[in-house]
Amino acid sequence: MDLSEIKSRLEKLQAKPGSNKTEKKNSGWKPSVGKQTVRIVPNKFNKKNPFTELYFYYGIGKKVMISPLSWGDKDPIAEFAKQLRQTNDKENWRLAKKLDPKMRVFAPVIVRGEEDKGVKLWQFGKELYMDFLNLADNEDIGDFTDVAEGRDIIVNTVGPESTGTQYNKSTIMPRTKQTSLSDDASLIKKWLEEQPNPMDEFKKYSFDEMKAALQEWLTPEEPEEGTIIDEGTTTEDPEEEVSDLPWEAPKKNYTLAAKPAPKSSKFDALFEGEDE
Repeated sequence: MDLSEIKSRLEKLQAKPGSNKTEKKNSGWKPSVGKQTVRIVPNKFNKKNPFTELYFYYGIGKKVMISPLSWGDKDPIAEFAKQLRQTNDKENWRLAKKLDPKMRVFAPVIVRGEEDKGVKLWQFGKELYMDFLNLADNEDIGDFTDVAEGRDIIVNTVGPESTGTQYNKSTIMPRTKQTSLSDDASLIKKWLEEQPNPMDEFKKYSFDEMKAALQEWLTPEEPEEGTIIDEGTTTEDPEEEVSDLPWEAPKKNYTLAAKPAPKSSKFDALFEGEDE
């Protein structure tokens, strides 16, 4: 018998149903505290832009949910927020703001010193994204992803003791010297062709699944008499750094007194025609 095949089958059977965390976790890269050097690689899935913008909901469902807006589909949570903004109620506007999906940006990178691991996905927030866009817009820097004359990026990361928050914070600086992505042409070809697709890293929830998660969030079950309520365990999205793939949001002290959801018939009426 083929013992390697037996071992592979055993590992699959021992894994929890639907679990592919090991595979996904290996797709992502997160800078550690200190200085590291990366090279952003031209995006296989978008030749014009190395960055992929995706939108997420933190704390509404039981897990982080990617918004269908990320691939151009209708989003029931965004539709509900739009309905709230059509009123003159301050509480509705406040709730609508909390329902807005949060943008996260993904870039394919080669981590210097870890080239053998191939292309990884680096995820970051709007602030760092703006820094990258400003670099590209700088005529003295230009296309830092160019495989022949691009630039490595120095990533300097500080921890919570410096940020005053529970998150790390990274800043970037391009190398002065322009260099090739690699001296090995076959390696460059491999890195350009073998890249994880950020669009495939997250479960895509259906319109009805997301609508149900929204209604459940708006109408939390009443606790039984005598139950101790912990008001500091709801998740919200982080501003910058988050954990590795699949990027579960960390715990954060946060409480939102949401308005009761409309009765089911009225709630469903808000989305009539949205599935078409």
